Amino acid sequence: MAASTPYNMPTCTDFRSVARALTIVENNLTASAQLLQSLTFNMHTPIIGITGPPGAGKSTLVNAIINNLVQQGKKVAVLAIDPTSPFNFGSLLGDRIRMASHFNHPDVFIRSLATRGSLGGLSAKTIEMTDVLRASGFDHIIVETVGVGQSEVEVAGLADLTFVMLVPEAGDEIQNIKSGLMEIADAFIINKADRDGADLFINNLKKILQQNKDSKLPIFKTVASKNEGIGAITDFILSNPKPKNTRRELLLTQKVYNIIRQNKMAGIDKQKLQQDIAKALKNDDFNIYRFAAAYAK
Repeated sequence: MAASTPYNMPTCTDFRSVARALTIVENNLTASAQLLQSLTFNMHTPIIGITGPPGAGKSTLVNAIINNLVQQGKKVAVLAIDPTSPFNFGSLLGDRIRMASHFNHPDVFIRSLATRGSLGGLSAKTIEMTDVLRASGFDHIIVETVGVGQSEVEVAGLADLTFVMLVPEAGDEIQNIKSGLMEIADAFIINKADRDGADLFINNLKKILQQNKDSKLPIFKTVASKNEGIGAITDFILSNPKPKNTRRELLLTQKVYNIIRQNKMAGIDKQKLQQDIAKALKNDDFNIYRFAAAYAK
């Protein structure tokens, strides 16, 4: 890079450079576009998506997977997507607490990222930040997404290997799983499998998979809090160093679409939008469609 470049290219041996690059991209700073366009990607770095409902134990599971991967000598980066409050635009960022045991590990980089109102559980910046990590030389990148139901399908546009995590407490909800969620899964994880009803839940899931002709999809039983069943998942990840993604064109189309949409929305400040709506609501003839059309100009 030229000496005038206002940033250093990120590398997994220098977490400060990685953190700095992610901050530039996340906040859309002046150097963001230049940085992204100068990245050289390692196309063999698998991106692992882990998605599922809140409370399923995703962060605990990711913590256990990280532990197994670093024991194999792997360098791991994690993007933990946290929910953003629609009222104060704040994020819980609780994954920093749940994965605290790995924060000082020289082979583990963890970054929490707020959804900033994205309905699909993925921040508009997630794609770009994941690409920064891919260019940094990590062996594995894990993206843990907010569980928000059917909208979790968005993770398929990002991950090479997607785990859908469920718990026995989902009960009859398994009957309502739509085909879209089935299509994005490369494997299912049933966490808290030591609880009552787990075997029945798994049998019902197998029946649904057979109906959708996806009976070959693996189903892993785990108790993440006790580190049970994690080894099988780690072996599955390591045996798929770069999964053959049969959805590549479709997923890249979704990626580019999201990038274009993000650029189109770059000038919209959501907090200012809320303030402007508050003012507009004072008018008796307020019409949301006229307001949106005028705002988009």
